[in-house]
Amino acid sequence: MTALTVTTKNGVRTVTMNRPESLNSFNADMMDELCHSFLDAAIDDAVRVLVLTGAGRAFSAGADLKSMGTPPDPSKKDLRALMHSMIDFPKPFITAANGLGVGIGMTIHGVADLVFMAESAKFRAPFSSLGLTAEAASTYTFSRLLGHQKASWALLSGEWFTARECLDMGLALEVIPDENLMQIVYEKAEKLAALPLASLIQTKKLLVAPHIEAMKSAVYAEGVGLANLAGGAANREAIKAFLGKRDPDFRGI
Repeated sequence: MTALTVTTKNGVRTVTMNRPESLNSFNADMMDELCHSFLDAAIDDAVRVLVLTGAGRAFSAGADLKSMGTPPDPSKKDLRALMHSMIDFPKPFITAANGLGVGIGMTIHGVADLVFMAESAKFRAPFSSLGLTAEAASTYTFSRLLGHQKASWALLSGEWFTARECLDMGLALEVIPDENLMQIVYEKAEKLAALPLASLIQTKKLLVAPHIEAMKSAVYAEGVGLANLAGGAANREAIKAFLGKRDPDFRGI
């Protein structure tokens, strides 16, 4: 079963993360397919706008903790490749957060051009509680979008944030009633797709050019941080607690 469903209509490529049984959590297949979907859409003349959303009640629950510790498959695109494909994507990139967003399910919105959230959606960046550090270039994008203190609280505390709170912080453009989310997002995407593609690409380039290298540097630095922490005492305890359905005990760690 593919981890994504992909459709194109009126110049809008809709990529839906399609692992609802695991709340669209990211495993190796998901990252690989999602990376290829961005690379393909970037060079497909039929695509003028890309919308990313999730199937079921979640946008994405973040990394699939059950797959943590599995040796990487060198034939598949990894997180760094995925983030580069998003950062380098030359056309408008929209996220439609239909529900729960945890970890990368929250931080990925920082690299989108436009973010729309369902009224009931809620978000959390639980990296510290997993014995890890932030990813998806969020150590740069969140500081830029939210300001240093709000970014610090979001990425360090692991607290939950409602869609309205994300709107107030600057992470979203608009909060939309759940039942109307995709309709309104499609309308906005189709409005952009009806405009000259060269103008869309050039304007986006001017908007994001000052930030591209900084985002890629953040991706690299975050990757080093994750590599240093993954498998450490705190991370092992967090995974054991998750699988055992209990709270982690970080005393002495």
